[in-house]
Order: sequence, then C-alpha cells, then structure tokens
Amino acid sequence: MRVSDTCAECLFDKQRHLKKDPAYLEEVRQILESRREEDTSPYLVYLFQQARERRFGKESPYGEVKREFNALVLSMEENMKKRIKASPDPLAKALLLARAGNYIDFGAMTHVDRNTFLSLFEDLSLSPHDQEILCSFRRECRSAGSFLLITDNCGEIILDRLFLEELKKEFPDLSLTVMVRGGEILNDAVMEDALFAGMDKAARIITNGGPVAGTVRSMLPEEAVKALEEADVILAKGQGNYESLSGQGMHVFYSFLCKCSLFTGRFGVPPLSGMFVEETEAGQIR
Repeated sequence: MRVSDTCAECLFDKQRHLKKDPAYLEEVRQILESRREEDTSPYLVYLFQQARERRFGKESPYGEVKREFNALVLSMEENMKKRIKASPDPLAKALLLARAGNYIDFGAMTHVDRNTFLSLFEDLSLSPHDQEILCSFRRECRSAGSFLLITDNCGEIILDRLFLEELKKEFPDLSLTVMVRGGEILNDAVMEDALFAGMDKAARIITNGGPVAGTVRSMLPEEAVKALEEADVILAKGQGNYESLSGQGMHVFYSFLCKCSLFTGRFGVPPLSGMFVEETEAGQIR
C-alpha cells in the first residue's frame, strides 16, 4: 500500500515519540521525503530503525512490553481454550480470538491499553462478510497440502497457536508453517516469542530474515520466498503484512484489526473493527 502524506506524518510522529533528538528526526524526515512509490510503511520503519541504531546503538524499547503481553496472554490461554471448545464452531472462535489479539500493536498506535485489549474478547462474533470469507478459507484448506501463517505481534502469537491447533484438527493433512520477524522490530513476534508461545509444537517456524514489520518480498531469505511461493493457503495477520503483501499478485487471506485512519477509511469501518478479507491473484479484495 502506498504511503500517503498523512501516513508519513503519522510515521514521523511515532519516531518523535521514541526519540526527540533533532538530528535523528531530520534523518527520519529525509527518509520520508525521499520515499519511493513502492515503499511501504513496514519498509520505512525498517529504515528508521537502521538509522536509530547507527546513531544510538541497538536498543530494545519494546522489550518490557513484549514480556508483559506475552505473559498476559499466556495467563489467558486456558480460558481461551475453554471458549474455543465450547463453541459450535471452534475454528471460527479461534480465528476471532486470534484477531482480537492483533490489538497489541505499538507500531500502529502510540498507546496500547490493557483494559481495552481485554474488552475486545468480551463479545466476539462473525459478521456476514467474515462468514463468507471463512467459507472460502475452508474451501481452500480442504484441497490444500500446505498452509503458511504470517504472524504479527507478541502476545497475539499465543492465540495464533490456538488457531493453528484448531486448524490442524479440522484439516489434519495440512502441513503448517509459521513465519515470524527475523529481528527485533517494534513489538512484533520473533523466534523467541514463537518458542515462548509453544508455536514449535504446532508448526515449522521460519523467519522473514530481518527486523522488518511486514513481509517485503525483495528482502525475504530463500527459505521464506519458497514458503510463500509454495504454500497452498496463506493467512497473513496484521496491518503491516497487509500493507507489504497486498497488490503482489498472490492469493492471500488477511486477518487484522483496523487501528489507524488509513485502514478505517480504506474499509469504511469504525476503529478497532475486525477484518477477515481475501485477496485474489488478480488483486481483487473481498
């Protein structure tokens, strides 16, 4: 997705929130002003982090946040499992719970509120559009041999694992692969978070090769490119994956919450609305 001037200002404000150093912010401004048509927000955030590390060294500004939300969601696991098991459609319930987990996003939002996060799990239901896309998703999985889940955030990845467990129950012949970030970026899930979540018990885990908060095809290592090209069904979580993958001529399902004006405007929904959409190889989003 193209980075508009409004998006650029939002990206700049996020960096100003992290660092108030004038020289660094001037470099951020230059990166934004020289952006190319094909540059997406995840790629620009990657460039910001590279600039920050050159000036200030490697930092982990989201380390404590990641520990907090991984622990919080892990403490919710048994309750989530009970809700999934009690549901007339366990796969749909697991999908909804994992989508609610997409709220944990310090890239799209300046502040992540714990109470707001917990409230998102109180009343979950599929919209008619969700039901339509879920039918298509199931249809694709029935004839598929391989499935790729591209994850997004810490905490959320624990709920993603519960979703994969239900997916495997319904489609036992599916070979499951999970792609996480290849380096620390924002509060996105990396290999350490995947192992903490027990994802290695559910699927093969690979990375996107670097600290990129999305799936930038030109930056993927060979293993990730192969997984992307050979997967029969792809589910990508979060806004960053949508921004960097959509329009690439691939058949992809996306699940995310709309957490900024770009997405609420794009889909015509209120803030924090859950979306489950499908993109065809022809680029049609439905």
